[in-house]
Amino acid sequence: MSHELIIGCIGKPSAGKSSFLNAATDSTAKVGNYPFTTIEPNIGVAYYPTECPCKKYDKSSLCSPRYGTCKDGCRNIPVKMLDVAGLVPGASEGKGLGNQFLDDLRHAHVLLHVVDVSGNTNEKGEETTGYDPINDIHWLKEEIHSWIFNNLWKRWGNIIRKQASTKSPADLILQKKLSGYGTRITVVRQSLENIDLREPINLSTWTDDDVHRFVNSFLDVRFPTVLALNKVDQSTSDLNISRICSKYPDYSMIPTSALAECFLRKMKTQGFIEYKEGDDNFKTYDDCTDTEKITTKLKQSDDKLKGRLEKLRDLVLFRYGSTGIQSAIKEAVELKKFIPVYPVKNLKSLSCDKSGGSVLRDCMLVPQGTQVREFAGMLHPDLDKYYLYAEGITGQRLGETEEITLSNNIIKFTTAAIEQSSNTNNNNNDDSK
Repeated sequence: MSHELIIGCIGKPSAGKSSFLNAATDSTAKVGNYPFTTIEPNIGVAYYPTECPCKKYDKSSLCSPRYGTCKDGCRNIPVKMLDVAGLVPGASEGKGLGNQFLDDLRHAHVLLHVVDVSGNTNEKGEETTGYDPINDIHWLKEEIHSWIFNNLWKRWGNIIRKQASTKSPADLILQKKLSGYGTRITVVRQSLENIDLREPINLSTWTDDDVHRFVNSFLDVRFPTVLALNKVDQSTSDLNISRICSKYPDYSMIPTSALAECFLRKMKTQGFIEYKEGDDNFKTYDDCTDTEKITTKLKQSDDKLKGRLEKLRDLVLFRYGSTGIQSAIKEAVELKKFIPVYPVKNLKSLSCDKSGGSVLRDCMLVPQGTQVREFAGMLHPDLDKYYLYAEGITGQRLGETEEITLSNNIIKFTTAAIEQSSNTNNNNNDDSK
């Protein structure tokens, strides 16, 4: 599985997934109000906003990300977003584009379920009125559950025999059977612990109910999900949002309007407004002072555009605080508990090259539980192959199996090749004296 964090954008046809991708990234996914607008998965790059260490260590003016941006200590780290084909009930049995959808889903680390809370599209993505969006949340999870359960249960006899013949622990057996979903052993162990199961576990005693219970726990760990309650600008959305919040109080959910974000971006590009993604307001020509009208060079809006902007401001920005797109991305990354890690070559300057430049140039988001030497291998196979030791920001040595956290996420690696080069330089200096 790729080391890059991938957010899977899922939902039924016409829920607004492609619009969400266009709003969150620079992608131009095909948009249409009919089933299966998305046939092949669309991929875009979104940005996860987080506080950069450059602010803490007074390096803001020198910070130079290779990818993404950093402004005033706010780092925007690129993450991939995958918009997969629309899912319909029965997908786990091959209906609609189910097989393709579920295969694409395997690549995602965390899911962002775009729900049409207006109630104006049914479970197949067809136009209607009065549809209950709670149904979409329920059946979509059931489809993914059935996909995984069926793949396990039809092989359960082989799984039991494998454990009996090899005397292997249950977590290792299950991890191998779930490896097609990009599953690490830590995911299986956490899934078992969450249902109060610890080794030794005899899988031959499990019934289908036990397997269903395990799959439910596995889904929560392997595919944590954020609900993007989309189309909040529609008049029918408020009541449905309240009902969803009452029905699923423990779910992560963000109210969103993908079309509003797309429209604001378009107006910004055309020079009608000043707007920053994630903000709770925008500025038009009429909002500017006389001096600002000259310096900003914003275009004047006609009455029709003024009306549209004011309606959007009232129904979305003032009511919900933003369009919700950036908040949904941030929630997805933090729900999966990915940690930003900054590899450097100099702990004092925080530079990433020998000349002392490229301050905090590189950043990688890694899963919670990633160990120091494991991270070295993620960066480059040679770092793992010639690994000697690693140091944290204060110069303290980090253990190879020490887990990376927000308190030790600036790391300098020393390899055998680097150490040998350093010793050679020192010897040459001694010979010249």
